[in-house]
Amino acid sequence: MIPSDLIKEIALNMRKNIIELGYLAENNGAHFGSALSIVDIMATLYSTILNNENNKRDFSDQHKLILSKGHGSLGLYTALYEGKIISLKDLNSFESEDGDFPGQPVMNILKGIEYSSGSLGHGLSYGVGLSLANKKKKRDSKIFVILGDGECNEGTIWEAAMSAAHFKLDNLIVIIDCNKLQSDGPNEKILHMGNMASKWESFGWFVFDNIDGHDIDQLYITTINSGVKEGFPTVILANTIKGKGISFMENNNEWHHNVLTEEKYKIAMGELNAIH
Repeated sequence: MIPSDLIKEIALNMRKNIIELGYLAENNGAHFGSALSIVDIMATLYSTILNNENNKRDFSDQHKLILSKGHGSLGLYTALYEGKIISLKDLNSFESEDGDFPGQPVMNILKGIEYSSGSLGHGLSYGVGLSLANKKKKRDSKIFVILGDGECNEGTIWEAAMSAAHFKLDNLIVIIDCNKLQSDGPNEKILHMGNMASKWESFGWFVFDNIDGHDIDQLYITTINSGVKEGFPTVILANTIKGKGISFMENNNEWHHNVLTEEKYKIAMGELNAIH
């Protein structure tokens, strides 16, 4: 049975924490839009496949997640908290001067951060390396990589995609946050990518296309069944809304990175608190 209600509650808690932490960051601001778009994906993963209770092996044999789009860090940190991997004290240290949780993630295996990200386009290459190592050492763990659709403009993504198919890394699962926006504007205006599903298929990947990135049931079924085609890496194209859950942030690229005023903070928290 899919634990939909539990995952939805976790996702709501994550959104509240993202708004709270971003507000407390004051003039440092936060990447609200990019974090909010991946909340349901992260809530689903950390409630199931990446849940500590289901994943209690030594670190080398655990399923791992690489957040390549590091500006979505609050989507990761709040998921780590909900998954009981980090403490509330850890979470509240976001953007603090000496904290372990800056605006862009810095590798800290004990805190659940598998990769230092920020410079886009490199997380998939790292994921390929981890997946290949797992194959060679005959481990059955999976590697998940979260990419942004705008990030797929980077050429290194496609070099890594070719490598993954060449080495038949069916233990590698990429989830693309298809929110159709990047820092400079709509993806279609910055660099038209064509049909993403056809592109990934042509690179030798098994594709789950048109997945609703905010539908918990669909995400659960898709992620649980990822890696099922022997010899093929998997990519999940998850359609999302940038800034999902906050009316004035949704599809508004002003909130790619911004500072919350007290007034906007109260509006955002009011909307989230009204959800039952």
